[in-house]
Amino acid sequence: MGDDATCMHTIRSGLVKLVQYLPDGTQRIVRLLKASDVIGLEAILSSTYKHDAIALHETEICRYPASAAKELSETNPVLHQEFITRWERALNDADKWATEFSTGTAKQRVSRLLLQLSENNPCNTCRLFSREDMGAVLGITTETASRMIAEFKRQRVIVETSFNEFLCDVDKLEGIAFD
Repeated sequence: MGDDATCMHTIRSGLVKLVQYLPDGTQRIVRLLKASDVIGLEAILSSTYKHDAIALHETEICRYPASAAKELSETNPVLHQEFITRWERALNDADKWATEFSTGTAKQRVSRLLLQLSENNPCNTCRLFSREDMGAVLGITTETASRMIAEFKRQRVIVETSFNEFLCDVDKLEGIAFD
């Protein structure tokens, strides 16, 4: 955050959190980015990055200069349109974060996050990260995030297949998330 925005990055694999810091020094995770998402789209229009980007899992990225992206409108309109499409997706995701992850009960918020993380994964699996980061995403305490995950495990809404890897019962999660 605040560094010169000279490059953009496409996530090839992994999970990255975008962090905004509150005046009291606490962090709020404003978005999670997965494979095919772009970090640093603001480099096209802005001189500085707006968030800190921190990998939550082992992550592979592809870095390219913002100047190359700016030139695409003339040299490769198809790829330029893909950037615009990804930017629109990022804006839609920001709206989703503002509504789905900051409203409702803690149980509903955790359900919505699990649904988001399992989306487009084989067999509805998801890989979680620290409960502290979950709390920062959802605006709940670390303890509440831990309690919700423990409750979902007891109710078999999620089943741990290996450390922090879960099989999600999407139907049950949707019932909780949007009830």
